[in-house]
Order: sequence, then structure tokens, then C-alpha cells
Amino acid sequence: MKHILLAFLVCGGAAAQAQTTHRCYSKEGIDHQEQLMPGYKNLVNEQFELAKQWSQNHEPKRNIYTIPVVFHVVYNNPEENISDEILQNQIDILNADYARLNADTVNLRSEFDPVAGATNIRFALAQVDPDGNPTTGITRTETNIETFGTLFLDFDVLEQVKSTANGGIDPWDQAHYLNIWVCDMSIDFLGEQFVMLLGYATPPDGLPNWPAGSVDGLGDGVVLQYHAVGDEDHNGNDMVPGSLGRTAVHEVGHYLGLRHIWGDGDCTEDDGVEDTPDATEASEQDCNLTRNSCNADVVGLGDLHDMVENFMDYSAETCQNSFTRKQTDLMHGVLENDRYDLVHANPVLGLQELPAVAFDAFPNPADSYIKIKAKEQISGIEVHDVNGRMLAQNKVSGSENAISLDNLKAGVYVLTVHFSNGQTAQKRISKR
Repeated sequence: MKHILLAFLVCGGAAAQAQTTHRCYSKEGIDHQEQLMPGYKNLVNEQFELAKQWSQNHEPKRNIYTIPVVFHVVYNNPEENISDEILQNQIDILNADYARLNADTVNLRSEFDPVAGATNIRFALAQVDPDGNPTTGITRTETNIETFGTLFLDFDVLEQVKSTANGGIDPWDQAHYLNIWVCDMSIDFLGEQFVMLLGYATPPDGLPNWPAGSVDGLGDGVVLQYHAVGDEDHNGNDMVPGSLGRTAVHEVGHYLGLRHIWGDGDCTEDDGVEDTPDATEASEQDCNLTRNSCNADVVGLGDLHDMVENFMDYSAETCQNSFTRKQTDLMHGVLENDRYDLVHANPVLGLQELPAVAFDAFPNPADSYIKIKAKEQISGIEVHDVNGRMLAQNKVSGSENAISLDNLKAGVYVLTVHFSNGQTAQKRISKR
């Protein structure tokens, strides 16, 4: 049986009991990367400020940002190979919590009602894989690695789950997919298995994605301990008491640019978000509603209690239920900047035509060419793969034309048609 580790640590001859389960290791990941590449923290901070400035200078968008998700389940035994049902349950939890449709929002204390916010972000399992083939959005990789965790949580070991060459699986194109690895990061301690870490994630850093299989840096995405995926009703384990699937909610918050609500410091530190109350430290995995560790005015509302209901705290999952408005604005800003390609015209979730500039493409599936016919004047035709790489281009004029597919192998592609009125429409096409 596996347990959450409560270890006795001996320092200078004195014994002290300390809980060494880590709810989140994202900050440590940033520190690790800073050691490998000095200046990394500054890049993360620059992207944070860019997203923040965007959210302050733009009206909230009404459109829905849909993020395509691929779960990479890496397992050593059948218990770790969690079911599709559990993974879909986790998607449902993400969608409810980010849309503020979770039933427990009624537990938010009234002092925080003015700052509570819902995002326009939704999550869906990817429908197309990087080769253009239909997919469930779930990969399963059997490994001979018994655990990707170590006693001291070494990132060189943890990151191996993101590498096929090291017993895990390489990421799908990180610009167009949110990669979530699900694996075992527990350790063996005195003959017992203990859960050391529930998850970690990478924030936007403004740099190209790390190469697949690299353990010199952090591969972009989220890693979750398999016990923490989904809620207790679905995952059926008692290893993470009170689990409501909110480890993923928290880690995806980091992936979308949010920091821990207490700013990873004392009252002089801040998470950079104006409507989250300052706090001296993380909540101790409890739900202490009386705690008010810093005296600071919150957007004109006065000195509020520590917001243990916030998803970016370390409070118990049964206590967490909300983001703030400024947190949601910042995540929208990230999706309009550093993670733009994830949610804008991303073909891996399906395509929508613009009705005013609809066009016909035939035959579909096609062989050596495809014809395009529209009511509007066409100015250009392009063919991209599902990762957005342009493979063919034809600058044309008129309302009817064609483009050659001779140099393309059989598969699924994205046909992009540009019109003289400046609009663009797309269709998914297939080559036999």
C-alpha cells in the first residue's frame, strides 16, 4: 500500500516531525531552471508582466478559449494505467472550476464575492494527433521505470517521464497541445511506498519549447501523480484524502501564468495580482478561515482574510473553489500572447468556417489536387499540416481555383483560403 510520507527528520541531533508531501513543485522547477540557465526567472517575469499589461489594456473577450489536452499515461503496473473515465472526469473538473460552475462556489466567504471571477477557458481532449490522425487525446506508455520520483525530488529524474528515450514519452507539439503527463512519482521508504509529490507545471517563459527528450531543462506542460487525477468517486483510491481533482486545476493555473497566491514569500512578496490578499506563506493543507497573516488593502475592499478558497493556495482541495477576476484576466492575457497558438485557429480541435466567406473544397478526400470555389474573390490558398507548418501555397485571384497536393503524403491537412476582403476561412481536408 502507498502512503503520503510523514518523516522524522534529524538535524543536529534533534528530531523534528515534518510533512514532506509537496502539493506543487512548480516554483522549485523555476529555481532548477534558473540554475541551469541564469536569467530564466527574468524571462518568466517578463511574460507575466506582458500578460498582465494586456489584460489591463483590453476589454475582457467574450469568445471561448478552448485548450486541446493530451494526457500521456506512463505506467509500470495496471494500477497506474488509470482509465479513460478518470481522465474525462479530470477534464470535467477543469471545465467546471475554470468556468466557475463548480457547486462549492457557495462556500466562498462573502468578503471575496466582489473579486471572484470565471474564465472563458475550456478544456477538451485533442481530436487530431500530430500526424493528422484521429485520436482520443490519450496516450498510454508502459515503462520499466518503477517511479519517476526520488527522495529529494530531482528534476533530472522527474523530467524523464517527458522523454521516450528515458522511459517516458516525448511531448506532442507543445505550441498546439497542453501536454499532461500522468505517472507515479512516489518513493520507496523503509519498504513502504509514499507519495512525495502531487504535481508540477511550467509557466510561460517566452522561449521556444524545450526539445523533446531533454532533461537539461523543463519540458513544457504539466506532470501529475496518478493518485491525484480525478476525484475520489472516480479514481477509487484513498492515497490523496479529500482529492477533488484540483491538483490539475492548480498546476494548469501555473501553466497559464498564475503564481502561488502568497507569492512564495512573506508579506513583502506578492503574486502580482491586485485582487488576491497578501499572505505570509502557504496554507498548511487545511481550511483555516480565521487566518489573516498580512495587513493589506485589497482593491479598496479593506484588509481581507487569507483567501484559502483560492485554487492557487495550498489549502485543502475541499476548501478551494475560486479564482479571482484579475487571475482570470491574466490567464486570458497569456492566451493572447505567449500561448497564442494554443487557442487561435488551432486545427487539432476542429475548425469553424466564417459564414460570410464560406467556400467549397472538392474532391475531399483528394488525390493530386483540390479545387476551391467561393462567392468571394480569393487572393491566396495555403495548405498546412495540423501543427501549423505551411506545406503548399498558391497566390491566385478569382472565385475559383485549385492547389496541388502532389508533394504531400496521405493524411489530414488544413486548407486556408484568404479573400480579397481580408477575411480567412479554413477547412480540414484529407489526401488519399
